[in-house]
Amino acid sequence: MTETSATPLLDVVRTPEDLRRLPEDQLDQLAAELRRETIDAVSVTGGHLGAGLGVVELTVALHHVFDTPRDRLIWDVGHQVYPHKILTGRRDRIRTLRKGGGLSGFTKRSESAFDPFGAGHSSTSISAGLGMAVARDLKGDDNRVVCVIGDGAMSAGMAYEAMNNAGALGSRLVVILNDNDMSIAPPTGAMSAYLARLVSGRTYLSLREIGRGLVKRLPRFVERGAARAEEYARGLAMGGTLFEELGFYYVGPIDGHNLEHLLPVLKNVRDADQGPILVHVVTQKGKGYAPAEASADKYHGVSAFDVVSGAQTKPKANAPTYTKVFAQALVDEAKRDERVVAITAAMPGGTGLDLFEQAFPARTFDVGIAEQHAVTFAAGLAAEGLKPFCALYSTFLQRAYDQVVHDVAIQNLPVRFAIDRAGLVGADGATHAGAYDVAYLGCLPDMALMAPADEAELVHMVATAAAYDDGPIAFRYPRGEGVGVELPARGQVLPLGRGRVLREGSTVALLSLGTRLAAALEAAEELALRGVSTTVADARFAKPLDRDLILRLARGHEVLMMVEEGSSGGFGAMVLQLLAGEGALDRGLKVRTLTLPDRFQDHDKPETQLSEAGLDGRAIAASALAALGPKGVAALRA
Repeated sequence: MTETSATPLLDVVRTPEDLRRLPEDQLDQLAAELRRETIDAVSVTGGHLGAGLGVVELTVALHHVFDTPRDRLIWDVGHQVYPHKILTGRRDRIRTLRKGGGLSGFTKRSESAFDPFGAGHSSTSISAGLGMAVARDLKGDDNRVVCVIGDGAMSAGMAYEAMNNAGALGSRLVVILNDNDMSIAPPTGAMSAYLARLVSGRTYLSLREIGRGLVKRLPRFVERGAARAEEYARGLAMGGTLFEELGFYYVGPIDGHNLEHLLPVLKNVRDADQGPILVHVVTQKGKGYAPAEASADKYHGVSAFDVVSGAQTKPKANAPTYTKVFAQALVDEAKRDERVVAITAAMPGGTGLDLFEQAFPARTFDVGIAEQHAVTFAAGLAAEGLKPFCALYSTFLQRAYDQVVHDVAIQNLPVRFAIDRAGLVGADGATHAGAYDVAYLGCLPDMALMAPADEAELVHMVATAAAYDDGPIAFRYPRGEGVGVELPARGQVLPLGRGRVLREGSTVALLSLGTRLAAALEAAEELALRGVSTTVADARFAKPLDRDLILRLARGHEVLMMVEEGSSGGFGAMVLQLLAGEGALDRGLKVRTLTLPDRFQDHDKPETQLSEAGLDGRAIAASALAALGPKGVAALRA
C-alpha cells in the first residue's frame, strides 16, 4: 500500500498557474495544507513564522485572483513570504531557507520571477509598486500591481509619502493593508464583508462615476458638498477616512482568513477601472498554530522547533549576547543618572530595550518603524539636557543618515548611538548586515566612534557614552554571544581615543577594531608557530584615532594590518590617511587593510561568512605572511 499524501492539493501546485486551475471550493483545503507545510519547513530551518502563518489565505487568494508574475505582487519587509515561496516553484528548496546556497528569508529578484522587488527593510512596497505602475502606464501595458504591507510598516513615513504621491498621480494600484495586530480596526463579520464587496463592485463604482459626472455639471460648491457627503457616508459605514484623504479608494476591513470574503473583493479591485485602491485585511499572526497564536512575539522569528510542542531548540549559551550586555549596562547607568533615556524603532526585543523598559517604562520610547524620527527625536531630547541612547540595528540606522548629519552632527548634540547587529549577521544575509556604519559615521566631524572587542569592553563603552557630553558618540557591536569574558561590576569611562596592546611583537602588527580581536590573537598564535613575531592591539576607537599607538606600531614593525568587520572606507581607510599624512608610508612600511569584501555577501553560517571574507584567524595569518613577501613565503614553508 502507498501512503496517502498529507498535502494532495499542494502536491499538484507547482506554480500559481496550477493554483488558478483549482476550483474555489478547494482553496480552503489548499490553505490548510500550505499552513502545515510552512510550519513543518520552518521547524527544520528556523526563520520567520508568525507573520507567514497569518497570510496563508491571503497568499492563496492573491495568486488565485491575480495573474502572477505578469501581475506584480510586492511583499513589504518579506517576513511573511514563506507561503508565497512554496506556491511559486520553490517548495522543493523551502528547507534550505536562510542556509548557505539556499533560499533567502526575504523576497529576492534574482531568486524568482515571482519576486519583482526585493525587501528586507520595511515600508518600501508602495513606493516600488507605484514606480512599477507608472512604468506600466508609460509603456502602455495593462498588468496589475499589488502591494502587501503590514500595519507595522504603516508606521513609517515613507509609506505615507508613497501613498500621497500615488493619490496625486491616480495610477491604477492595489495596496493590501495586512492589519495583523488589529491595531487599526477589527472586521465586523458578515456586514463588513458585504459592504466591502458592494463598494468594490463594478455596479457601485460605475454609479459612483456617473454620479460624479452629473455633479460636475452643477455649481462648484454643490460638487464639493456631494463628494464630501459620499466620502462621509462611506467613512461612517467602513472607516478609512485617512486613506481617502490621501487619494485612495478604501475597501474594508475584511477577514483575511475567510476566502469567501477575500476572493470576491480581490476580483472586484482587480477588475476596477479605478485609481489607487486600499483593501484593509485583518489577519492574525501565527494563525492555525496554537503556540504561535498564543505568543506572537516569540514566534515572529524562531530557531528550529518541535512541531508538536512548539519548543524551540536553541543551543545552550556559553556567554550572554552583546545585546543583553548592552541592555543591562544601560539599565545600570540609568539607575545612577535619571537623565538617561532610551529610544528604539519598533525593535525593543531585538535591541534589548525591552529589559530597559521593564526597569524604566517612562524613560523608554518605541517610536515605531521610523528611524528618521527616532534620531531627530533623540536630538530634541539631547538639546534639552537629557542623555538619549538611540538603539538601532546598523542596517536600519542607514535609513536615518540625513538626520544623523543635519539634526545631530551639525548641531554637535550628544546623542548616543548604540549600533546593534554591526558586521555580518549570518542567516539574515545582505539586507541586515551592518557593514557600513564605520564608513558613514567616521566621515562626520566631531563624531566619536567606538567598537568593543568583547562584552566587558561593551560595558565600559556604555559608561563612556553616558559620560560623554562633547557631541555625538556611537558604539557598534555584533549579533550573537560574547566571547565569555568576565563582566565588570561597573563600567569604567575609557580615555577618549586610546587603544590598548594585548601582545607585543616585532615583525607584524595587527591592529583590530571590534570583535575581530579574538581572530587577530588566533592569527598571532599561528604566526608564532611559523617564527613570525606579532603585536596585537585593540584600537577601541575608530574616531578619534589613537595617533601615538598607530605611529608606534608603524615605526616598530615591517607589516601593519588593520582588521575590521566592516566595509572598505572605514577604520582602515582612516588609519591609512593618518599614516600618509605623517609620512609613515614613505619608510617602506607594508600596510594592509582587512575588511569585508566589496560585494554583498549572501546568507550563511557566520563562521562561513567570516572565512569567505578573509577575517578569521587563519585568513588573517595568511594575509600577514603574504604581506611579508619572500620572508613570509619562507615562514609558510617552514
